Amino acid sequence: VQLVESGGGSVQEGGSLRLSCAASGFDFRAYDMRWYRQAPGKAVEWVASANRWSGTIEYSDAAKGRFTIARDDSRNTVVLHMDRLSPEDTAVYQCNADRGVGYAPIWGQGTQVTVSA
Repeated sequence: VQLVESGGGSVQEGGSLRLSCAASGFDFRAYDMRWYRQAPGKAVEWVASANRWSGTIEYSDAAKGRFTIARDDSRNTVVLHMDRLSPEDTAVYQCNADRGVGYAPIWGQGTQVTVSA
């Protein structure tokens, strides 16, 4: 059971990055998929969700209009495309799979995103 993120890196302000999360070892379709981030010295912050079954998409206020989340149940992946990045987006981004009560959430190891002014 694992989630593996990729695609992080360093980018100039205003640039774009695409994060990918590959899932294995569990029934991907039965889980809501989410991205979280944690900036240095700050609490973990929810960024976006791509929910199971209904496919409902949700974004934090910080992500709305700039980030796009998409899941591919045939490939067990979820991506986060980030545009118009700012230094405030600098953080470790983690992929999360959540099935709700009775099931332990699954976390990836995280990928660093650094945006320079």
